Amino acid sequence: MSLLRSLRLCLVARAGTYPAGPLQLQSSQPRHTFHTGPRLASSASSKELLLKLRRKTGYSFVNCKKALEACGWDLKQAESWLHKQAQKEGWSRAAKLHGRKTKEGLIGLLQEGNTTVLVEVNCETDFVSRNIKFQQLVQQVALGTLLHCQNLKDQLSTYSKGFLNSSELSELPAGPETEGSLKDQLALAIGKLGENMTLKRAAWVKVPAGFYVGSYVHGAMHSPSPHNLVLGKYGALVICETSEQRANLEDLGRRLGQHVVGMAPLSVGSLDDEPGGEAETKMLSQPYLLDPSITLGQYVQPQGVSVVDFVRFECGEGEEAAEAE
Repeated sequence: MSLLRSLRLCLVARAGTYPAGPLQLQSSQPRHTFHTGPRLASSASSKELLLKLRRKTGYSFVNCKKALEACGWDLKQAESWLHKQAQKEGWSRAAKLHGRKTKEGLIGLLQEGNTTVLVEVNCETDFVSRNIKFQQLVQQVALGTLLHCQNLKDQLSTYSKGFLNSSELSELPAGPETEGSLKDQLALAIGKLGENMTLKRAAWVKVPAGFYVGSYVHGAMHSPSPHNLVLGKYGALVICETSEQRANLEDLGRRLGQHVVGMAPLSVGSLDDEPGGEAETKMLSQPYLLDPSITLGQYVQPQGVSVVDFVRFECGEGEEAAEAE
């Protein structure tokens, strides 16, 4: 007897009658049909939006989904909603962490055209200073300072130099592609990284033709950004006057910056200053860092340039003195 006939006889015995037609085996499970209707298309579209928002903002999938649901799956509104929520959380966390010491951080150096800026942003630990999100904050501060400097309408006959303190720096616009001010970006970074941070200071230099800005950052690492930003723990700008464009100016400027970082002069001084005594704090009469047998002035003089000014930043500078007081 075939298997099919056996099954038919079993079913007949249970039902008490023979089936009128051929036996049709049916599953007890509900029938599923597959189609590419609106629901499936909508699901795929939602997943695509979720991935796009995640890539664009860097926030978690859970928060991105919450934002899209709250904004009716409108990508632009969801992005804005996420930033506002993160900002609220950041301001709240910033208030709780306020007052905690920020001895670590980074110096950022950015040059574009005839403008050069040096900024300092502090955090609590060296671990956070190596985080890409913290480095992006330093980049935003450097860009904000650069734009501020470039927007100053001045006719340069000589170099100009300026400084911004913490409160002035905080009020600068974050940039053309970012909403709010730099203090808003600071709050966002605090919310993401969970440490107290401060926008400590910035310096900027603009030069006309006939001047050159040498620069050096100690422990330099290039930021993973399209901008020519250099990060480190010490930074220096050295403003030189030169009668002609020399091929070795970049190398010369870097060496002068190294000297400023290493020897920490307090003023430029003059070529007539005698070495020793109070002159030890004057740049041109200091022993040249890379060749202590001569003074820096003796090294510079044959190069055809005149050192007229400098800026030196050391990360965390002043924190220890303030703590001791």
